[in-house]
Amino acid sequence: MADGRPGLRLATLIYVRSEGRTLMVHRNRKPGDWHEGRHNGLGGKLEPGESPEQCMQRELLEESGLTALTWRLNGMITFPTFDRSNDWYVFVYTVSSYSGSLLSDSPEGDLLWVPDGELQDLNLWPGDRIFLPWLDRDGFFSARFMYDGPELIDHTAVWY
Repeated sequence: MADGRPGLRLATLIYVRSEGRTLMVHRNRKPGDWHEGRHNGLGGKLEPGESPEQCMQRELLEESGLTALTWRLNGMITFPTFDRSNDWYVFVYTVSSYSGSLLSDSPEGDLLWVPDGELQDLNLWPGDRIFLPWLDRDGFFSARFMYDGPELIDHTAVWY
């Protein structure tokens, strides 16, 4: 922002889970992508007037071709100045049932069904290694992950 304060960005992060596997995207399609080369869940920015659930459903359909039928809001993660200019507030969802067929050519990158036991072997952001196991826990988490560039420097979490 012009006054030196970071902007505020609202987003969703979606993990489709089925038969012991999680749908991940290998971010390898957009030049200059802040996530380039990493594996992530799906998701993206909320549009004006959109609820987090509407964003989750839209982003899932756009990026994967799947329609969420059953989902859970697992938690909320704050990433202060994550991209060096914005504070990101991210609603984290798991989708347990869906309809549709997976896109053969996602705009974000290669879509991969990864066995849950192999998620930690992927090129993930350091914070993802911490919160991905939380997706299997009961309750709701509110977390803060502080990065300096690609390096995780601090994190906290509260469970409800």
